[in-house]
Amino acid sequence: MQYPAHLPHYSRSQLALRNGNDRDEIWCAYQGLIYDVGASRLWRNGKHYEHWAGQDLTDELADAPHSELVFQRFKAVGVLI
Repeated sequence: MQYPAHLPHYSRSQLALRNGNDRDEIWCAYQGLIYDVGASRLWRNGKHYEHWAGQDLTDELADAPHSELVFQRFKAVGVLI
């Protein structure tokens, strides 16, 4: 999959630090892109129901009551490597 060239690359360990606790950023990954979900009231303190920020949620979306279109609401801030 092609990702925007201007986006920085982050490892899983770097993403894990953006969990709303270790740093102020609240980020999640989906299908290789990392999104800033911090503006959402549903992600306060880095938790969204039983999901935690700072991780790849690709495999967990199948259990969600919404589709992948939810990520269109958020700004992509990086690429997960």
